[in-house]
Amino acid sequence: MSSTTSPDLPALHLLRPDVASVPPATGEPRLAELYRPTAGRHLRVNMVSTVDGAAWGDDGVSASINDAADWRVFRVLRALADVVLVGAGTARAEQYTQLDRPRDLGHLHPGPLELALVTRRGEVPDRLLDGGRTPWVLTGEEGAAAARAAVGDRAVVVPGATTAVDLAAGLEVLAGAGLRHVLGEGGPHLLGSLLEAGLVDELCLTTTPNVAGPGPGRVVAPVRHGHAPATHLRDATLGHLLVSDAGTLVARWELARRAG
Repeated sequence: MSSTTSPDLPALHLLRPDVASVPPATGEPRLAELYRPTAGRHLRVNMVSTVDGAAWGDDGVSASINDAADWRVFRVLRALADVVLVGAGTARAEQYTQLDRPRDLGHLHPGPLELALVTRRGEVPDRLLDGGRTPWVLTGEEGAAAARAAVGDRAVVVPGATTAVDLAAGLEVLAGAGLRHVLGEGGPHLLGSLLEAGLVDELCLTTTPNVAGPGPGRVVAPVRHGHAPATHLRDATLGHLLVSDAGTLVARWELARRAG
């Protein structure tokens, strides 16, 4: 969903830690307060899901299941981030272009909103190269030549990473460039990889009042083929919970980083 298109904004109701109404407001000060990241490095992932865990509807993109309540929070999350981290498949499917902060929320962050693409093959959609800013590209040795040809010194190539992208090393490079507040926007495979690596500090999960039924496209995809049980259960603490009058739940979960 575009951060600049404005649907009718719904009121949200805070259920935890306090009970309060959060009506739409110029500059969204209350939502900004609820979602302002910590001063240090911080990786937040924002996903939307149906009640039964689907990451998209029958059109294969998340726009078919998200709504105006999700959009209110989505815009604030982008406004607070230094960089958006997204997988190449999601960037293509969701037709990502170069990113801009919502103009009415520009006071929340003084700098430009950067984009970092995760791609094993180093391939960058043409839409991300149109305009005045160059995205970052996180890749491994397999994608090094293609990434460097596309984005030059914004290619973050991790030596020795051949079958997958070393996300921890890539995030270190972004932090060294001053991009410390990272907003992951999926897709499910990238979220699975970030969770497996123990890199996620916070999961913002919107649950919309829809049921997709059986099928692929769950909000977290297996990192490898097959359906092995989770090997690392991690504690999650509910930071806050919002609900819209339509029944959309907007939760912010704080995740315990995996030791080692």
